[in-house]
Amino acid sequence: MPVAPASCREDPAINSTAPSAGKDRIERRLMWATKGALAACLLAGLLFPGIPGVEGKGWPERSVGYPLSALMVPIVWYLVRRRTSGHSPGRAARYPYLADALLVTPFVLDLLGNLVNLYDTLDSFDDILHFLNWAFLVGALVLFLAPARLARWNLVLLGCGFGALAIVAWEGVEWIVQEMGTAGLQLTYDDTVGDLVLSTSGGVLGAVVAAVALTRE
Repeated sequence: MPVAPASCREDPAINSTAPSAGKDRIERRLMWATKGALAACLLAGLLFPGIPGVEGKGWPERSVGYPLSALMVPIVWYLVRRRTSGHSPGRAARYPYLADALLVTPFVLDLLGNLVNLYDTLDSFDDILHFLNWAFLVGALVLFLAPARLARWNLVLLGCGFGALAIVAWEGVEWIVQEMGTAGLQLTYDDTVGDLVLSTSGGVLGAVVAAVALTRE
């Protein structure tokens, strides 16, 4: 049987990396689109502070804190890669583009909801967003843990715990902002407890979906 020349044979290594390169390209574009949307929303609120959904919602404080979401994954990834590079010098770490995009998404949705005044015009919008945002947030954490190659149940428990702690911290920050004089938040006991339950439930969903997706790859 004739054998094809080496130049004509398919390189398994090249073929296996081609789909990965295409996936990385899509996820990278999604990440930059999400971060661009974050910057655009913050800028719109600063330029038009009289918008009903923006006025009294602590936009200057958001403009300081929300951009940190776009920096968190790059900083953590760099520190982790720098720490582990000595243990596996020949293995290039893949940047978690999708996790980065998912982490920024809740902040973009929150800003958009304020810009179009959905919080004040749609009664269930805050509840829906708390559930969805925590699904994105916890999903981002689980995807970021992919290099650790943890068991599915470990990923789910870590994600659920992170989601529960994150919503407690979020509600605490909102209370501090309100105590500083921001009058538009209108926090109540029922609202806070509802947010805790919905966000924790969304976090459970995000942890399960991301953990299943990772362990199937």
